[in-house]
This record gives sequence, structure tokens and C-alpha cells, in this order.
Amino acid sequence: MILTPSLIIALIVVFYVISSIKILNEYERGVIFRLGKLLPLPKGPGIVLVFAPIDRMVRVSLRTVVLDVPPQDIITRDNVSVKVNAVVYFRVMEPRKAIVEVENYNYATSQLSQTTLRSVLGQVELDDLLSARDRLNQQLQHILDQRTDPWGIKVSAVEVKHVDLPPDMQRAMAKQAEAEREKRAKIIHAEGELIASEKLSQAAHIIATEPVTITLRYLQTLTEIASEKNSTIIFPLPIEFLNILSQRSSSPKE
Repeated sequence: MILTPSLIIALIVVFYVISSIKILNEYERGVIFRLGKLLPLPKGPGIVLVFAPIDRMVRVSLRTVVLDVPPQDIITRDNVSVKVNAVVYFRVMEPRKAIVEVENYNYATSQLSQTTLRSVLGQVELDDLLSARDRLNQQLQHILDQRTDPWGIKVSAVEVKHVDLPPDMQRAMAKQAEAEREKRAKIIHAEGELIASEKLSQAAHIIATEPVTITLRYLQTLTEIASEKNSTIIFPLPIEFLNILSQRSSSPKE
């Protein structure tokens, strides 16, 4: 086979076109710079022609990125030193801005998340940090979303994962929880005593108006004792009966 100049040029053109073919996945977009100038629209997905060295393509993933924010030393509003880490979910919405407006959007978002976490959580008290997680997560997400919007990034969620308390504070909170439970137990016990006294007062009032009820109560007590097959039965005597006997014994004999 004789390689003529035209055939050589044709083969070079074919190889050049084949090498210019780039395939982008469904979740990818290609930001192309042609002679250093940004093209109006990103390319992809599918087959994209990138004619080097005229064109230069930067791949951008549109999938949600899970960013783990390392533990940050935070001093809360009530002067408690804690370590807090979080996780940030974000994705690229505008590939052109993510490449042109910021040098490295992953690193920039990571640093911004750390500084925002320290500044926001440093303005709340420890009780709010432990109990109002949902409100703080929404506040962090709103601030990060606003500050990353010029970069074409959408922060969808921010979750505070773990709050590491110092040992002294853990012991103090354990004592506080124990004291709170003791207080509840005493309140419940006092309420039970109050209800019992009210019921006893009502029962005493009924017995005072109907004396025969005390006799029925005696008979019911004897029935309960006899059903248990006890060898000893204690028979209750009315106090009034004892008073009558004492009065007769102390009265002068005629």
C-alpha cells in the first residue's frame, strides 16, 4: 500500500477527529474554553467534540456531594468549650459559574462550612445547641446557600452530627438530669398523697353519716383474711366499743 500525501493527511484528520471525541456521563457536564474564552453553554451528556489544542474541557459532576466538616472547637454563648462536627450536602447547579467564579468549589465550600459552623454555633447557648438542632441546621443551610449561590452551588442540607462535651460538663448534666428526675418523683408522690387524703376524707365523711358502713368494712376485712387460709385472724374491735367498756369499768359501783 502506497501512502500518498493526501492519504496521510486523511489519516491524520481521522485520528485527530477520533481523539477529539469525548464521552460525558449523564451526571456530567463539560465546560469548554475555546482559545481561552468560555463557551456560552456547557456540553453534555453524551458525545462531545473537543478540538485540542484550541479547546480545553473541564468536567463537572452534577451529583450531590457529601462534605464531612471536621470537628471544630467552639465556645458557646454561655462560655462552654465543645467540639462540633457536621455534614453538608451540596451540588453544582451552574457548571460555568462553579469553574469560573471560584478556583476550587469543593475546597471553598469546605472552608466556608467550617467558618460558618463556628460563627453560628458560637452565638447560641449549650442548651439550644443540644435541643434546637433542627433550627440551627436550617440556619446553617440558609447562610451557606446564600454565600455559595454566586458560585453556582446549591446547599440542600446541613446536619450537625456530634457535639463532644468536656467530661466536667457531662458530669454536671448527669447531676442535673438526676435532680430533675428526683424532683418529678417527689411531685408525683406528693400528688398521690393529696389524692389519697382527699379520698380518705370522703370515706370518713360517708362513714360518719352512715355508721353501718364501718361494720360492713369489718366483715369484708374478715372475708379477705379468711380467703388466704391464715392460722391467725385478727378481729378488729370498734373504738367506740372499747370506750364503752372503759366507761363502765371506771364508773363507781353502787
